[in-house]
Amino acid sequence: MPCRLYLITPPALPDPAAFARAFAAALDAGDVACVQLRLKDVDDDTVRRACDLLRPLAQERGVAFLINDRPDLAHELGCDGVHVGQEDTPYAEARKIVGADAIVGITCHDSRHLAMTAGEQGADYVAFGAFYPTPTKIPKSTAEPEILVWWSELFTVPCVAIGGITVDNAAPLVEAGADFLAVSSAVWAHPEGPAAAVAAFNRLF
Repeated sequence: MPCRLYLITPPALPDPAAFARAFAAALDAGDVACVQLRLKDVDDDTVRRACDLLRPLAQERGVAFLINDRPDLAHELGCDGVHVGQEDTPYAEARKIVGADAIVGITCHDSRHLAMTAGEQGADYVAFGAFYPTPTKIPKSTAEPEILVWWSELFTVPCVAIGGITVDNAAPLVEAGADFLAVSSAVWAHPEGPAAAVAAFNRLF
């Protein structure tokens, strides 16, 4: 299975309609496996409005649409699943809320123990990082590509690499066995636009 792209939205959407156009163009520019709506420090209604705008654009293209941290909103809004961190809703509770058929992914930082626990519990993917410095958030941990090699050789649960990934630095993570690369600013802030960034990642894969 070739590595695939996992898009994360910018932490704020000042102009949702303009972003929706760029979002649709990005999804049309190449293979995207999944989108995670990750808005920071906004109220639930802002998340609902963004989801109602973006989710149909993803789902009608066969792209899974997840919400960060909030299994309750993911379930309410018809999303394909949720991504939870170690400080968010525990896996078992998130699974109960979104249901057996939804996607539940878990942040595992640079921890083999957290990843094995997540896999045993039934997580649909584990996310490792941050692999590189990132402008989007201050990472709680830094990870080395070797953890992707270890995971991909021993386990069948897919792994996501996250943190400061760009077209220029992604190759070692792909080679190490990442199933998905989670990317935010390298797509949305790409000098030639998001569609060009998606196309460039797909050429790399």
